[in-house]
Amino acid sequence: MAKGRGKAAYMISAVAEQYRIHPQTLRLYEREGLLKPSRSEGNTRLYTQADIDRLEVILKLTRDFGVNLAGVEIILNMRAKMAAMQQQIEEFVATLNDQLSSRLPPSGRARSNSLIPVIAVPPVGSRKENKGA
Repeated sequence: MAKGRGKAAYMISAVAEQYRIHPQTLRLYEREGLLKPSRSEGNTRLYTQADIDRLEVILKLTRDFGVNLAGVEIILNMRAKMAAMQQQIEEFVATLNDQLSSRLPPSGRARSNSLIPVIAVPPVGSRKENKGA
């Protein structure tokens, strides 16, 4: 049974043609553990949008930056760990904000001897990066 039923999925030939790569390259990426397409009941590889997004990162790293597949694996693993850490930080900030807001006096204003209120940090993808600085 294919993972992600109900979501659009693309066959290996369509993905290979769209990104101008040989289907064997996609199979190699799967063997190396870089991509994990789902399978149809007939055992056909099905690439979801998440797989395609990951493929775009892999191709950017290999084509544009000359990173080998071992390096790509390390970078992808680091990106996954960073995303998990970002989620933990956001949860911590939310918990901290909840704790601080529960300690505010009924008027809703902080006392003069209270800590500076913590503000929520927007997720990494939604922040405008300061380019050129």
